[in-house]
Amino acid sequence: MRIQPRRQILNVWSSLLAACYQENTWIWGGRDGSNSISDAEQLLCLLYPATQISSFGLHNPDRMADDVRTILKPLGRERRIGLKIVEVLDEYLRRYERDDQPIFSAGSYLRSTEATEATDIQRTVDVVDSYSMSLTVCLAGLQFLRALRDSTGGSGEQQRLEQLIKPVEERLKKRLTAAMIGLVRSFVVQSVDPDTETGASMLSMFNQTGAEPDAVVAGVYRRLERVRGRLRRDVTLNRTPQADLESEGLLFECGWSWGVIEGAETIDFIDVPIAKSEGFAVARPYLYFTIIALDGINDLTQPRTRELDLLDADQRRLADALQLRWDLAQRYWSAMARYGDGDWPLEDIPWRTSDGEESDYFSLCVSGLLIQDLIAREADDDDLTRATAIFDELARRGRITRRLTEDDPARGLHIPGVQMTLHGTDAIDNGPLLAWAVSDYAPMLLKRILQAAQLSRTLSTRRRLLQLAQSTMDHLELRAFPGGPAKGLWDDAARVFVSNAPTDEPIEPAPDEIRAPSWYLTERIIECLVVAESAYTNPPYRSPTSLTRALELLDEADHLLNQRFLELSERDNTPNRRALENIEKNLVRASKLIDERPGTAFSLCVTALRELDGLEVASLDAMRGE
Repeated sequence: MRIQPRRQILNVWSSLLAACYQENTWIWGGRDGSNSISDAEQLLCLLYPATQISSFGLHNPDRMADDVRTILKPLGRERRIGLKIVEVLDEYLRRYERDDQPIFSAGSYLRSTEATEATDIQRTVDVVDSYSMSLTVCLAGLQFLRALRDSTGGSGEQQRLEQLIKPVEERLKKRLTAAMIGLVRSFVVQSVDPDTETGASMLSMFNQTGAEPDAVVAGVYRRLERVRGRLRRDVTLNRTPQADLESEGLLFECGWSWGVIEGAETIDFIDVPIAKSEGFAVARPYLYFTIIALDGINDLTQPRTRELDLLDADQRRLADALQLRWDLAQRYWSAMARYGDGDWPLEDIPWRTSDGEESDYFSLCVSGLLIQDLIAREADDDDLTRATAIFDELARRGRITRRLTEDDPARGLHIPGVQMTLHGTDAIDNGPLLAWAVSDYAPMLLKRILQAAQLSRTLSTRRRLLQLAQSTMDHLELRAFPGGPAKGLWDDAARVFVSNAPTDEPIEPAPDEIRAPSWYLTERIIECLVVAESAYTNPPYRSPTSLTRALELLDEADHLLNQRFLELSERDNTPNRRALENIEKNLVRASKLIDERPGTAFSLCVTALRELDGLEVASLDAMRGE
């Protein structure tokens, strides 16, 4: 089926309210229980489209679209909807505060890698995923409150609204500041000796031509000279003390670990606990947490954040620090994904991380980092063409566009997902080593394909990407719950991936769990639909060939029209004049559209030429009749 963002988002909203709004009460929690990340994802399913897409705006009841008003009727009448969202937002903020300070615990998302269960203290540890989601929630919340305040009329109503939203706004700003600090202190630069196992793993990816290791190390050093220099010179807030960026014989990598790194410097210009809290995360970047951090920071760096003046002075300083890290991390991974003169390391699927682990999911993460960098800079069509082939291969290997086989290892990408060990968690409360499972392979693939399609200026590449996006959306639609309490939400992956599973593997979730929605996956599909809406809102791609041909037809039609007008007298009010005047109107419209929609202009010109030819034939027939 065609990707239809408006209809699909409204369907999710309808299912969302049916699943978690009953008897005027918002019900938190889903398949993975209730924690600061899952509840943020649940809230963003509603709040993110409402703040990213103008036609989904909920702040002004007088301008609310009829279909939106109908879908959200369970929340109350038009003026009640905005206030209810403020209440739910405030409830979320209060749930994840302790001693008046924000908390960013992963809770039920953490899994033990050992026989013993994670301790209660371990489950309270802050993670980058929560920092990133909180950035998006807080920015969306602040934007919503600003719009709600601006759309309220009457001094009495304005005063009552101010009393309601002022404390919520203060909590949002406090949580936003804390999340930004957490992300700054979770960024890491790791220097790597090429002679170690870690160095060998990195070289095995970068060396696609069989060159001598020393030559590859020297080449990587030259390729990353600017990034290395800026890391040494410009990253002054929370430096990573153990990273050696001076030695030419060392490799390095940068990005985000799973949480505040062990030995992270304190941030002294803001007096909040998270600025000085102890870190436990191993000082090396994880691909998943790096791309998650970049997605959150991307919301922070959007022009609207600056235009609306949502940040105070301290937050702007933190935002500048994060934007620098955002830029350097994207440049690093984009350069490494395309390193060398032959095949890209990224084309050598699966990607091998510096700790020696391999997975198609890691290739997808690096592809996402590449696309993020291409969005930030002017994309090259050759890069996008090569990236398209990678996305196509990842869709096949992930069984998005190919059938699942018996004992297929690709099943593990989706159920239970790729497991990442959170090194350092065993130092917390003397508990077991914890892990994090990621199962968003399909929605991450869809989001990056749609972003690449927006960038492409080659018709064949763009069409191929959109077809691949459609196939991926078809796959995801099959995984939506067809019935039950979570109808229309995700993720019923068992419908696609468990039917062929070996009988001795207990992959399918327990019955009570499978009926609950996964906000983790549902929110990511909402992100995809928002990206799709943005892609469709933009003007269609203007082919240089179509533009040239449309100009040629417009010139010919305009010239023939002028010839026909020369044959009419001033007093001529025959049907011929009226026909020519209509043709003139169409050509005027074609000239206005020719730059943005050359295909439409081309069609108008063809119609005008056909009508002009018809008038000429009629004139010739009349002359013969005389």
